[in-house]
Amino acid sequence: MDTAVVTGGAGFIGSHLCHKLLNEGFKVICIDNLITGNLNNINKIKEHNNFSFINHDVTKFISLEGKVNFILHFASPASPSDYLEFPIQTLKVGSLGTHNALGLAKEKKATFLLASTSEIYGDPQIHPQSEDYWGHVNPIGPRGVYDEAKRFAEALSMAYHRHHKVDTRIARIFNTFGPNMRTNDGRAIPNFIIQSLKDQPVTVYGDGTQTRSFCYISDMIDGLFKLLMSGITSPLNLGSAEEISISELANEIIQLNNSVSKIIFKNLPENDPKVRQPDITKAREELKWEPKVSLKDGLNKTIKYFKSLNQT
Repeated sequence: MDTAVVTGGAGFIGSHLCHKLLNEGFKVICIDNLITGNLNNINKIKEHNNFSFINHDVTKFISLEGKVNFILHFASPASPSDYLEFPIQTLKVGSLGTHNALGLAKEKKATFLLASTSEIYGDPQIHPQSEDYWGHVNPIGPRGVYDEAKRFAEALSMAYHRHHKVDTRIARIFNTFGPNMRTNDGRAIPNFIIQSLKDQPVTVYGDGTQTRSFCYISDMIDGLFKLLMSGITSPLNLGSAEEISISELANEIIQLNNSVSKIIFKNLPENDPKVRQPDITKAREELKWEPKVSLKDGLNKTIKYFKSLNQT
């Protein structure tokens, strides 16, 4: 039985990965310091014979006994509200945390998958964004703590691949949504759902014409697993190619919730990208992967999840 380590495994995407790997017959070691992760996300698997949880900050040295075959590095604050609240921790987990996770991969001769992000493209000057685009990032802006942490993590992963022959994968993850997101996550979809369920004003930042592309979590997990099992060592975009404006998204969620909420507009945060859409040609051709769940179906599933929390 292969053993997989998931850092940030109690977080949104990490917890879904833990479930997926267990279902695929792996032994799973989840490492999380719970700065933004939540133990409720792994409640259903915590008693599983092949699952173990370690409360640990991966910016500190990682020591594990026994065989490890795969390391999936997902530890990091990921929403703007989180990395603006924890800027130093975000930089440290992207640098020191990635270094420690890669060191473990080198020691164990394990395959390493880095959770990178579409944010490495910054506020892009080409559209849609393909893997050969180097990005347009403000390194000293408030968002730079996340953007540059992930850009450094990619550079470090490739250095370990080239110099130490570590078998690496780099997933550039675009906006993803679904169950296990926090109600106070701060990103558009949780915000809009919670606000509209309460019939409160739905807050859109900027004029609402900025665009994003939203991928449902089950599709993202399928893509990540296929990437892990592939031999692709260069960065790969994973996300939905279906682009929507933030105003259109807000109106869609208000309608799905049968809400009387009205949209209010607030100032756009500094360096907020105006467009975001992945070119997923490489994923389609090399992984035979593309999203299957429509935005509407994904939103209905996510709304059902938030309603079940009884926190709305």
